[in-house]
Amino acid sequence: HAACRNDWFVFLVPDRDHPTVIKRRFTSVLVVSALSPLWVWLWRQYTGFKTGPSLLMLMGVHSEGIFAAACFPLLLTMVLFLGPLIQLLMDYSWDFNDGLKMFLDPRCWGQCLADIRWMRNQVVAPLTEELVFRACMLPMLVPCTGLGRAIATCPLFFGVAHFHHVIELLKFRQGTVAGIFLSAVFQFSYTAVFGAYTAFIFIRTGHLIGPVLCHSFCNYMGFPAMGSALEHPQKLMIFFFYVLGVVLFLLLLFPLTDPALYGPLALCRLARPETSTSVCT
Repeated sequence: HAACRNDWFVFLVPDRDHPTVIKRRFTSVLVVSALSPLWVWLWRQYTGFKTGPSLLMLMGVHSEGIFAAACFPLLLTMVLFLGPLIQLLMDYSWDFNDGLKMFLDPRCWGQCLADIRWMRNQVVAPLTEELVFRACMLPMLVPCTGLGRAIATCPLFFGVAHFHHVIELLKFRQGTVAGIFLSAVFQFSYTAVFGAYTAFIFIRTGHLIGPVLCHSFCNYMGFPAMGSALEHPQKLMIFFFYVLGVVLFLLLLFPLTDPALYGPLALCRLARPETSTSVCT
């Protein structure tokens, strides 16, 4: 009887941040994430595509070039967020030494790991979503569509996967229908663009760790608060760094994701069954 009441509570509660709701969703996404590599293995076994690397390497889980794969894409993403980062530094008078001590303090990390919302936003969501939508989906999409179309197509699945937020808002009537759908369009657009970016990183680097770290960082930063930036006392300086960040990002996008930095790309070692040519050609 208690279990039944708990299930009904999870179904009825509108708060997606409630610990019971989060735990239930953890179970769902972990099951899907565990089954996704099996689907890639079945696809590779029965479609005839030839591949030299192991399944894990094809999915971007390997050690060759991992340091560069962990650092350069994250650095590139931080450059894009240069404006919001400068705004954050201006609004909070942090002392560098105090910040470093906090970062190195195990108790601080222990508190983060004990916070189920932090675990969802910074660990579980980035890891499971990038595993499913990049590491598992792209190796199956690229042979069918090519590299460019795979980068454009993959984010559409990623964007649609976030539409359950709209269903929740409509179910519990949290806002007007027009407002909810406008929010849905914005969220779909933002997640699709972000999905294209992490798909690009995955294909260029051949690693899963870069997209996961970039996803976690973006979840922490959120969408840039343009409204507060325009009302900031130092808005001209912040605007300058916003523009500088975008310009530097565009200049560094290809150099920092140069495949030569990360070793051979396992994805490009997939060969078409009829011609034995690389799917990247």
